[in-house]
Amino acid sequence: MRRLRFLLRPGWLVLALVVAGFAFMCFYVLAPWQLGKNTSTEHRNQLIADSVDADPVPLETLLSGAAPNPDDEWRRVTATGSYVQNSDLLVRLRSIESQPAYEVLTPLQLTDGRTILVNRGYVRPLQGTEPPPVDPPPAGQVTLDGRVRKSEGTIAGKDPIDENGLRQVYYIDAGQIGGFIGTDLVDAYVQLEPDQPGGLGTIPLPQLDAGPYLSYGLQWLAFGIMAPLGLAYFIRAEWRERRKEKSAKTSDDSAAAPAPVARKKPFTRSRPVESAPRTAAEAKLADRYGKGR
Repeated sequence: MRRLRFLLRPGWLVLALVVAGFAFMCFYVLAPWQLGKNTSTEHRNQLIADSVDADPVPLETLLSGAAPNPDDEWRRVTATGSYVQNSDLLVRLRSIESQPAYEVLTPLQLTDGRTILVNRGYVRPLQGTEPPPVDPPPAGQVTLDGRVRKSEGTIAGKDPIDENGLRQVYYIDAGQIGGFIGTDLVDAYVQLEPDQPGGLGTIPLPQLDAGPYLSYGLQWLAFGIMAPLGLAYFIRAEWRERRKEKSAKTSDDSAAAPAPVARKKPFTRSRPVESAPRTAAEAKLADRYGKGR
């Protein structure tokens, strides 16, 4: 554990916190967000595909509660009632076929007395963002073909406005719009099919593809795995570098230490080696030839 004490330094602690926070966001926020969008998009596409070949049903059969069942969204319906005159609203900041547009909403009073919003279609702005004149809906009772849609919801700071005598909203939300115009509305709306009474530019159906959400979700999961692995790699690299430095320092210290001095043996004078005693024959020969001299 002593070898990893460097991880207690502020720089390493901050890096570890950043990596942990990033991995948490990847696994618990970003990846679920994208995967959830993928699931909802696939569910929407399936509802649209199922509705294409289905026969229209009376709108009242889907309004047994305060709002239609979420699985009934995009169902083809017929709605009979009368448009409420002089009650149009414009939906701001819309894009239809990659061009800016205003969507036009008009309340429709059904034959059973309830009132529901009808999205009559879209109109293009004039001179940038200026709303154009909108044709009024027909008076009297009409029967409309359309698709039932659920309210979009709202966010804070996007309240309805009344500008130049035109009532405008940012979202198609029955609760917010009902409070704005002072009418109790069904928590849903009807999006008109082509060639309907009071219809304007037809809003096309969404493309039936899942989009990039699945791949984005998998990428965030991969990033969440890669971040701790990257931190582990840098920790290992730092640990190995410190080991090399410590080993090199130990080698340098060993090389700098003086070599041990060899102790000299004390000088001793060698004693003459005594010769072995001669035999009588050897003594006689030595005396004759001078060997002993």
